[in-house]
Amino acid sequence: MDYVIYFIITVAILVFIHEFGHFIAAKLSKMQVDIFSLGFGPRIVGYNKITGLTFGALPKDIDLQGATDYKICLIPLGGYVKIAGMIDESLDTEFVAKEVQPHEFRAKSTPAKLFVISAGVLMNFLLALLIFWGANFFEGKIFIKSTSIGFSSAASNPLYEAGLRNGDKILEINGAKIQYWENIVDQLFIKSIGKDAKVKLIRNEETIELTLSKDKIPLMSKNEPLIFPAEAKVKIKSLLSYSPAEKAGLKPDDIIVSINSQNIFFTSQVVSIISSNANKEIQISVLRKDELLTFSAIPNSEGKIGIELFQSLPIERVTFGFFESFGLAFADCYNYLALTINMLGKVFTGKIEFDKAFGGPIKIAQFAADSAEKGISSFLFFLALLSLSLALINILPFPALDGGHLIIISIEGIIKKELPVKVKIAIQNAGFFLLLALMAFIIYKDIVNL
Repeated sequence: MDYVIYFIITVAILVFIHEFGHFIAAKLSKMQVDIFSLGFGPRIVGYNKITGLTFGALPKDIDLQGATDYKICLIPLGGYVKIAGMIDESLDTEFVAKEVQPHEFRAKSTPAKLFVISAGVLMNFLLALLIFWGANFFEGKIFIKSTSIGFSSAASNPLYEAGLRNGDKILEINGAKIQYWENIVDQLFIKSIGKDAKVKLIRNEETIELTLSKDKIPLMSKNEPLIFPAEAKVKIKSLLSYSPAEKAGLKPDDIIVSINSQNIFFTSQVVSIISSNANKEIQISVLRKDELLTFSAIPNSEGKIGIELFQSLPIERVTFGFFESFGLAFADCYNYLALTINMLGKVFTGKIEFDKAFGGPIKIAQFAADSAEKGISSFLFFLALLSLSLALINILPFPALDGGHLIIISIEGIIKKELPVKVKIAIQNAGFFLLLALMAFIIYKDIVNL
């Protein structure tokens, strides 16, 4: 249920921002807006100044006299703004046989039309920009001060097979200097996707260079990262009385080194291993005052041993000024857009599997709920990334998307006349069919990968 709620909240915010861009641009351009809709399908509830607040569909014979019907519809997978005199998602062509009116879309100049169509994408970009600015200004950036890697387990680890080893201090990846752990993640798991990675590192006080094969560099996994900052430690903060942990001999301030021979760097590892070994004996190795000790414990039927954990990481917070935060926000937008475009290119060239790069409603719902559980900052960051993705996808020159409308408007501006209505309808129909087919395929992949 959390997934459904956060999915609806996420989509509602993004769609409202996008459609509000079209709406306000149309109003500024003196165009009549007939409908502002969140969602598609049957009308659930709406408001206009003629009928006021009403539930269900409006009577077919009602004359809104140019008033905008603000409504919420049944299917929460998008929304639209219907502008008088424009062939859009509604496929309404009744106005074609009538005389052109000054308030209609078709009566306006080419620059005005381009402004209205591109305003939705601009608003999505602006939303992401403001979120990034707020994050930079109010919170700054937190970096993990580590460039040395650790393996939770070398067994079947592709990066270990590629040549990396426990304790390697990374200096450069593909020529880029490494200062923080985030640089390693960015260069190795994101910017190196689909290509070999040249790594310069220090091992046993010796500087060496490795080339990691692209086949050994996996996509990032939010469930179980393959490498960790070597300085990351998990400490026991407290224990429950008479718990399996206390009975085993564990104590507060013990640093958990390994469980069942798997190296431990993050609390999520501890929780995952213990919960998956309910009623089974596990071996826990801890560091206690420079002494390595091993204890046996049996998690209860719920997969718990009664310990509270503390994550220890060497971190550095960097703060920024008001205007500097804007510059960084633009850089964030540019970097994430460039990454998305890079990912799209690698999907189309077959270097990345389609379902590894794209996600539908189910995946969006999962990420929305996960980010919301981590706090408002995490959720807003996810919202910003999704808003940028929506802006990029909408600007693509594809029928039924804003980019498709921009192409048609540009062509009409060049030839100084409108394309035939039948041509526009055919383009819209083809676009909708392809989009629906793509959405069905993405949802299918979401379900398969659950």
